[in-house]
Amino acid sequence: MTAVQHDIGASAAALERPDAEAKRALAASVAGYALDGFDLLILGFMLGAIRADLGLTPAQGGSLLTWTLIGAVAGGILFGMLSDYYGRVRVLTWTILLFAIFTGLCAFAQGYTDLLIYRTIAGVGLGGEFGIGMALVAEAWPARLRARACAYVALGWQGGVLVAALVTPLLLPHIGWRGMFLVGVVPGLVAFVIRWFVGEPKIFIEHTGRVRGLEPLKLLVKDGATTKVSLGMLILCAVQNFGYYGLMIWLPSYLSGRFGFTLTQSALWTAVTVAGMAAGIWVFGEFADRIGRRPALITFQVGAAVMVLVYSQLTDSTALLIGGAVMGVFVNGMLGGYGALLSELYPTEARGTAENVLFNLGRGVGGFGPLAVGALVAAYSYQAAIALLAGIYLIDIVATVLLIPERRGAALE
Repeated sequence: MTAVQHDIGASAAALERPDAEAKRALAASVAGYALDGFDLLILGFMLGAIRADLGLTPAQGGSLLTWTLIGAVAGGILFGMLSDYYGRVRVLTWTILLFAIFTGLCAFAQGYTDLLIYRTIAGVGLGGEFGIGMALVAEAWPARLRARACAYVALGWQGGVLVAALVTPLLLPHIGWRGMFLVGVVPGLVAFVIRWFVGEPKIFIEHTGRVRGLEPLKLLVKDGATTKVSLGMLILCAVQNFGYYGLMIWLPSYLSGRFGFTLTQSALWTAVTVAGMAAGIWVFGEFADRIGRRPALITFQVGAAVMVLVYSQLTDSTALLIGGAVMGVFVNGMLGGYGALLSELYPTEARGTAENVLFNLGRGVGGFGPLAVGALVAAYSYQAAIALLAGIYLIDIVATVLLIPERRGAALE
């Protein structure tokens, strides 16, 4: 290699390193998605106290979570499109302000109706966090590190869940559910401050003004090939959310109902599974950048189908602990790849829309996961429900093989 070639290679490598702006974009996106996980988990912890204080029925209490998710789906679609018109950072700021204002208002709710309205609108604000943050990071980071960077954003959710699990039991007995809603505003304010120092990615600035009307949505189905890809990504996002919610909502009940685990045991075993999920997200990001998106997806999909079935056959408590961690790696690891892949499959004019519309429609389908699992448990058994969860990953494999192209290292359009 000549000195000139060496210098060129060194310069190319330097260009592929994330700069300070890229790192700030990552910090802002991680903080935003952590807020999503934090908020949903503290609500789960507080439902009992809210119901007792406001005299809500079990159905009314459960609807607070349901309508938060409905709001998130609607907000994801709305703000994803707006981010293609007005900018990633600007629209992320709008979403966080909306969330913070209406989360704070929840602390002053006087009854079911006003609390439900506040929670739904707060959910609308939360909805934009995943997709816009992923688009922002994908556009700011070099191609060879794109999957890893998007995996770090996905890890933000796990971090938010972990913080909520640690602080809520400590604070809730002392400040009550109203105080906890005020605490929930704090991460939003932190995320807002971080975003204040983040600029729009260069690629977005270069495409400013090109979006007209409903063009972002139309670009998701502009021709047969693109429609096929969008269908494939919708299936992948739906399976991801269906499996995650179906598993995590029912895992504590499975452990206590089948094996007689105490609440503390169920919580610990579930926490280990969540730790496995976090590890899986990190591993997936590394794997996808090194060998490709499709091989990583198929490996994890096969692993998820196998490990869900294996887990259903385990009876020893130690085996359940280890098996739960390994199952978590495969079941949720794929979350680390969708942000990068969606960004690579669609042009800048529709990137925010693609990220948020497809993922949040998948989230909407995934919301039926706990309902489907519960129905199968009631009609048949936990084993039948787990078989369903394993089966959906076979659908995932078929969709990946037939509908999803390889995009590792691709330049963003």
